[in-house]
Amino acid sequence: MSRTSASESALSLTRTAPPPTTPPAARAPRRTARRLAGLALSLLLLAVVAGLSIAVGAKQLSPAEVWHGLLRPDSPEYAVVHRMRLPRTLLGLVAGAALGVAGAVTQTLTRNPLADPGLLGINAGASAAVATATAVLGVASGDIWYALLGAAVVTVAVYAVGGGRGATPTRLALAGAALNAVLYSYVSAVMLLDAASLERLRFWTVGSLAGARDDTVPRVLPFVAVGLLVALVSARPLDALALGDDSARTLGARPGAIRAAAIVAVTLLCGAATSACGPLVSVGLLVPHLVRALTGPDLRWSLPYCAVLAPVLLLAADLTGRVLGRPGELPVGTVTGVLGGLLFLHLVHRGARR
Repeated sequence: MSRTSASESALSLTRTAPPPTTPPAARAPRRTARRLAGLALSLLLLAVVAGLSIAVGAKQLSPAEVWHGLLRPDSPEYAVVHRMRLPRTLLGLVAGAALGVAGAVTQTLTRNPLADPGLLGINAGASAAVATATAVLGVASGDIWYALLGAAVVTVAVYAVGGGRGATPTRLALAGAALNAVLYSYVSAVMLLDAASLERLRFWTVGSLAGARDDTVPRVLPFVAVGLLVALVSARPLDALALGDDSARTLGARPGAIRAAAIVAVTLLCGAATSACGPLVSVGLLVPHLVRALTGPDLRWSLPYCAVLAPVLLLAADLTGRVLGRPGELPVGTVTGVLGGLLFLHLVHRGARR
């Protein structure tokens, strides 16, 4: 072979050789660094939105006035901040984190990226119990024990109808959808038949942060904390379950126990959030769906992101309702419902283009 042909052969091999790739072990630290940076930016965004939530209202407060209202009891802004805006903002933080994490767990549990905690009927169960207690016993609409009781009863019913330990994602979703329709019809009937209940429940059933008081967050926070802990501990087993029951068993997981733990977490999170601010729709749908574009399906990362970005969405929606509804306000549940509808329309349009 001549030198020319040998050079041409070497050149062709060089041109056709695949480009060097970065080993997975080298990519992992970069991916982790990007996720940590994104989480830090999300926390910064949350701080900004929380500050705006305290500053914006019937009376606008400057940053200095917000600072004085938070730290100086002798300032004229102290009463406005501590009695009205701070409890509302804290409730948005806690309820948003609860609903965002519950949504991510529900979507993994049902293997449905467009699922919402309401798909399992848990929000409807809490609403039905609160409506019954309000109409029959005259209790306040935000009583957490009735909401948790209703959520727990419906959870057991969905789990039993869905097949118990042999439950499948499809059967759980169908059982939840059926109970969801029945229970919300019951809530509507209670409100229509009892004028006093209608007056007490009409804003609560839409979903609002306006009813937050000094004792609201301390009342629901322990239940939310336990629910978040159960969800975080279940993150890796749920990732295994997302591969299928057989694959999960191969990895040493127990599908029945994982589903039970996940449903307990969702029940605590949704029951507590619903008791405090009513059945808010779309928060548990929107945020986990968007977070997966940032973190992928790994729940060990998506759950912390959801716990930070869901309060951002909820507080931003609350701010939007306050600004657009002046001199009154639009309930935050109305704003999040519109956002959820827009997301569905976008997904349908994108699917049609494909």
